[in-house]
Amino acid sequence: MNMTTKTLNGFTKDDFAVFHIDGLSERMTGIAERIRPKFQRIGEQLAAEISPLAGDEMYLHIAKHARRTVNPPKDTWLALCSNKRGYKAHPHFQVGLFDDHLFIWLALIYEVPAKKSIASAFLNDLDEIIELVPKDYVLSQDHMKKEATSVGELDEGAWKTILTRFRDVGKAELLIGRHLSPDDPIVSDEDALIAYAASTFQQLMPLYLKACRA
Repeated sequence: MNMTTKTLNGFTKDDFAVFHIDGLSERMTGIAERIRPKFQRIGEQLAAEISPLAGDEMYLHIAKHARRTVNPPKDTWLALCSNKRGYKAHPHFQVGLFDDHLFIWLALIYEVPAKKSIASAFLNDLDEIIELVPKDYVLSQDHMKKEATSVGELDEGAWKTILTRFRDVGKAELLIGRHLSPDDPIVSDEDALIAYAASTFQQLMPLYLKACRA
């Protein structure tokens, strides 16, 4: 199989294996050569698909890991955000990889300055949010950790606790979305993955818009 055909696939086991490469520069080379071209293609299509839903142009950002000087990254991602210059301080969507899963997130990370008002808006409309987020989605409170909680396991009290922590703890984050294992057929089929991610973002768009308004 030539490289041109291969890069039109979604993500393969070799892409996930990049995170087992030792050394910062060696792993960064693997990410740059194997994963970023796919992020570019997938991200451009996703941006075009969700911009009309967001009511704003969504710009593609691809993680650079520029601050790293010693430890190689354990994950990498693309982000879609209405701000052209940067995404971390804004509500945004992500698609990315750890070595053992692919993640698709609506991401509200600790750099977002409006965290308190977003959390308050979510708490005020908690019933609506619980109704909106499907039970087979997952939730994380830290984008640097692999672990996530099944939304189906969260009752109203757990949602309140998570959102209150997001509001009151500076480093607390809120990421809602889906995980896929590397051997899921969707992961290796680029068109299927784009459709799956777009449907996830469409489902979560009301939360994204609420966060932007807050």
